[in-house]
Amino acid sequence: MGDSYRALCNDFYVNQKLQVKLDLPKDRGSALEMFERIRKQFPHMSNFRRYKEELALESVQSDVPHRWCALRTNHLRSGTVNAATLDEAYQLHRAVLELAPMYLSISPLDVDCLEVLFGFDMLATGSHDQIVFDALYGGSPMANVLEMGNTKLVDCQPTIGLTIPGKSARELEAFFEVKTRSRNFVPPSDGEPGEPISVYLTLRRFGSVATIDELQRVFDEVTRIGQEIIEHRLIPRMIVPLREAIASGNA
Repeated sequence: MGDSYRALCNDFYVNQKLQVKLDLPKDRGSALEMFERIRKQFPHMSNFRRYKEELALESVQSDVPHRWCALRTNHLRSGTVNAATLDEAYQLHRAVLELAPMYLSISPLDVDCLEVLFGFDMLATGSHDQIVFDALYGGSPMANVLEMGNTKLVDCQPTIGLTIPGKSARELEAFFEVKTRSRNFVPPSDGEPGEPISVYLTLRRFGSVATIDELQRVFDEVTRIGQEIIEHRLIPRMIVPLREAIASGNA
């Protein structure tokens, strides 16, 4: 597999969340200085917005890749959509991990969790829940359980979590999730692409770090494990069956 997974889906994105134990400062000085440093490194990220509980900096939606960063009370999130390579997708997240401790006064003890999400969106025009069920449960004991005559499937959004042992004492959790968006399915008009079925792989590494520079190493470890899971598990066991089921429904 190459450096990008865009060929497998309509949109591919990598999100990061750095969660801390104490509230982060959102005063004009610290937040604006951090966002200004991010903008200098990624000039297309020039849209600064303030929401009720969030400060956000992002590029325009049509940019490829689209990048965003958002600050809330106890966490800082960032995302890259449709990067050409995984290294390009990771650039913003590495910059955030470098800059945030300096401008937001994050100490090693303050770190609560580092989360990385890999997301795959695949447009589908049929009933999403039926597509997911057929692709992931067809012919299984679960399918036999649900053979109850004239019934209609209204929800199939599996989520499975597990812990992954490793060399570090910190605990790593991995979650596999499928998100559907057509419970009350209405066939789209001609030419409309439909809504996406989303597949998420989320990895969370809990615990403080010895030094703040260790955040970069934690990120590298989490993304390496994530890529291995995607290559050997997620793509052959979830993405490919879902793509085939979507293509079959659209044929």
